[in-house]
Amino acid sequence: MNIGIIGLGLMGGSLGLALKKTPKKYNIIGYDHNKKHQKEALELNLVDTIADDFEQIKLCDVIVLTIPVDAIIKTTQNLQDIHKDSTIIDFGSSKEKIDSSIPQQIRQNFVTAHPMTGTEKFGPTAAIEGLYDNQIMVVCNQEKSGELQKRVALDIFADINAKVTFMEAKEHDRDVAFISHMPHAVSYAIANSVMKQEKPESIIALAGGGFRSMSRIAKSSPKMWEDIFRQNRSNLLDSLQAFKDEISICQKLIEQEEWENLNQWMSDANRLHDILE
Repeated sequence: MNIGIIGLGLMGGSLGLALKKTPKKYNIIGYDHNKKHQKEALELNLVDTIADDFEQIKLCDVIVLTIPVDAIIKTTQNLQDIHKDSTIIDFGSSKEKIDSSIPQQIRQNFVTAHPMTGTEKFGPTAAIEGLYDNQIMVVCNQEKSGELQKRVALDIFADINAKVTFMEAKEHDRDVAFISHMPHAVSYAIANSVMKQEKPESIIALAGGGFRSMSRIAKSSPKMWEDIFRQNRSNLLDSLQAFKDEISICQKLIEQEEWENLNQWMSDANRLHDILE
């Protein structure tokens, strides 16, 4: 089976590594507009070959879009003449706008998915073996995908050891605003709050594990996250308001020296890990 991966960064490169564990089943063809990324992907053995042009990718049995969300929408418009049995999988972090942008004549070819995994790094050198192992793979609006395409996609997800869950795109976008998109915005805010002080270097010199953990994802690609924030704007604004409300409660309790209530507020937050664990 020829699998064309468009975008050879963290997600696409790691997918190539995962699929290469079954070399007799998949032939992996990479495509990236960045020539350096093409070269690195071959050197790192993330793909078997690099496509000479986009038309070569369109002939693949499976096309996986591991590119920024705006680029996914743009690319779908150039896939309207693919074979009727082709499978297209996108790994976009927001789903509703992607789903609504897919041309109806090829909607059954699409499986819209979101792997709930990743790091703050990007580019082919960021690829990680085992990135998808035991990680949730959300598949959205499955009823719009063809039976063949669903079967092909689910086989691939099984081969990379992902755990599949099904959701509606609207529900997905609301949930990820709280557990992914808002935390990224908060991490950027934490980083900026320090960088805008008079001597940020002296503050950072004291940084321990807590600050490093909370600011780590502020190293993520601004271009990629600008696109995500734009596509999921409404849900992100709701999640940011919820966060602002909680910060305001904390600030008020400290200002008014309501230490017992502050303790209870923090204890309430402790309960989150009863669910996570």
